[in-house]
Amino acid sequence: MGRLVPAVTRAFDILELFLEGDGTLSAPEVTRKLRLPRTTVHELLTTLAARSYLVTIPEQPGRYRLGVRTYQLGSRYAEQLDLAAEGQRVAREVAETCDETVHVAILEDADVIYIAKVDSTHAVRMVSAAGRRLPAHCTAVGKMLLASLPAAELDARIEGRELAGMTPHSLTDPAELRAALSAVRERGVASEHRESNPDVSCVAAPVRDSAGRVVAALSVSVPMIRWSEDREAELSDLAVKGAGDLSARLGHRGAR
Repeated sequence: MGRLVPAVTRAFDILELFLEGDGTLSAPEVTRKLRLPRTTVHELLTTLAARSYLVTIPEQPGRYRLGVRTYQLGSRYAEQLDLAAEGQRVAREVAETCDETVHVAILEDADVIYIAKVDSTHAVRMVSAAGRRLPAHCTAVGKMLLASLPAAELDARIEGRELAGMTPHSLTDPAELRAALSAVRERGVASEHRESNPDVSCVAAPVRDSAGRVVAALSVSVPMIRWSEDREAELSDLAVKGAGDLSARLGHRGAR
């Protein structure tokens, strides 16, 4: 492994400072925050500005903001993102941690579609497949995605529809579903117990894009023979972490 180049590291440290606050900084502020010599900061700022990674603000002499080059790099990164591919990578990492089945799903109309899946290695495990479509109200990922919708959009997706059940435990009453979605919003995590499969329970957490929008959900599914309240709490934390990791790969900068 090659060594880190101090000057390059300092330049990146400076650029990352602009992710905080109002996105503008002066040379004295950079010097204070990074505890670097003033001459070093001046040289780095001058170099970054010369390469269009930073620009000076005409109406605020002595202050800098991010330049067009950072936008171009970010745009190219976004173009190369593939939610399904990134979801598969994160799902694999989560599954390796808990050895349970992990899914990433998106919402389409009133259904969820699984776009990534990694199986448990246990002999007894949930059987499913990427590409499968299920009623959103019967799944943890679906509840998470429905709970993230604006009120008017949620109404459009569930009002006047028959909420068909997949098992005797499925929520088929609109009022009960709304109450469950309200609880999901408060917790930030969704769960379902034998609502899509009579032998399986599941927890799910939201995946956000760079704008903070919920674009998918990540879930962990467990056969009832391995389910308990303690296991639910453990896997809820793991789902939140996995969803946060996937969100970060999509450019989300909020708390995980």
